[in-house]
Amino acid sequence: MSAGTPNAHHTLADEMRDKAKHLFQHALAEANVDKAFRRHVSCERGVLRVCEDLYDLSSYGRIFVVSIGKAAHAMVEALQSQAGSRFEGTIAGPESDAPQLRGFRYFRGGHPLPNQESIHAGQAILTSLGALDPASLVIFLLSGGGSSMVEKPIDDEISLSDLISTYEALVLSGAPIAEINAIRKHLSATKGGRLAAAGYPAQQVSLLVSDVPDNTLDALASGPTMPDSTSIEDCYAIAAKYGLPERFPPSVRELFQRRALDETPKSGDPEFSRSRWWTMLSNATVTEAAKAEAERLGFHAEVDNTCDDSDYLRARDYLLGRLRGLREKFERVCLISGGEITVKVTNGGVGGRNQQFTLSCAEKIAGENITILSAGTDGIDGNSPAAGAIVDGTTVVRAQKRGFKSEECLATFKSYPLFQALGDAIVTGHTGNNLRDLRVLLAY
Repeated sequence: MSAGTPNAHHTLADEMRDKAKHLFQHALAEANVDKAFRRHVSCERGVLRVCEDLYDLSSYGRIFVVSIGKAAHAMVEALQSQAGSRFEGTIAGPESDAPQLRGFRYFRGGHPLPNQESIHAGQAILTSLGALDPASLVIFLLSGGGSSMVEKPIDDEISLSDLISTYEALVLSGAPIAEINAIRKHLSATKGGRLAAAGYPAQQVSLLVSDVPDNTLDALASGPTMPDSTSIEDCYAIAAKYGLPERFPPSVRELFQRRALDETPKSGDPEFSRSRWWTMLSNATVTEAAKAEAERLGFHAEVDNTCDDSDYLRARDYLLGRLRGLREKFERVCLISGGEITVKVTNGGVGGRNQQFTLSCAEKIAGENITILSAGTDGIDGNSPAAGAIVDGTTVVRAQKRGFKSEECLATFKSYPLFQALGDAIVTGHTGNNLRDLRVLLAY
């Protein structure tokens, strides 16, 4: 399609950028923790309903809530709005200005790297769970980011600084999140089903706000309450694949060299005989909300998550190919893509995977009537203040006028300064949620 006159092109481009931003904001609003709890949780006459399960709260001697991750505070608030302020427990989440809830002990865990509060949270939760008995009910509220916000190394020889070095090596390896979490689980006393083991034989139910693929829910927050589908053999293979042992600190490297990791609890183990798990929200909630709204706006819309966990350049080429194919058949098309892509950072700038992806797309769509937005539903993209960015056929030229060379910014992973200068960074602040990333591609 031709761009038409420059003024018409810019007017149309602005309109499409507004629409892409609207689709992202609409999806965020629909994938709201409170809305999800109103759909799936209720409490009448002391009986708590969680999806298809019923719990007579009066039959338990003690009810304890453990809430972990970026949505930790929001999930407890939503639980209380549906079931009343009858609960006590522990909340381990990010920094928050929200007032603390009565009956709950708070920890400000680190993300994406654990901090001392993460270690304190892990120890406090393990101690509390260890005091429960068969007449107790523990409600786990789990969301993304929990892997780093609650932690306790499986081996006392692993210090916090060692743990941070290990996390850094994993995050920068280019490995997808499921592989990263496989190793995290086996190095932790809180992950891979070990919180469930600590709370056994109490009755347990886990409510999930998921930032992992629907077929790997035990990767959410590194699966603290679920049977672990990964094994120590997987860990050794993943470490070898990415050359990780030589990048690990000595205390962790030695465990891999001696093949001394301990296995995590598995499906069928007695620790899970009184456990249930329910998904409140997932990335599918976001993609379906964006698709429905795009159709309402008059686009032919499709969802394609094929490139989930793909390298960002492979994802770019695949999605642009799909988009151009759709444009040959329909006048206005919207391609929605959920999940996360990977970027192997070789020298650190300021940016993140969403901004790296969109900037790489900008070079491929220069002069075309295509608009692309990619952003994280948690409001965070890498080490930048942005959630992501938006590009179109004018981005490269506008960047050049501001003194930026897109290829240089890509090579040095410095995408955020470019997008900030153009006003094209998507900045939401912390959303109190985490349902993976959303990519919106429009062609017209």
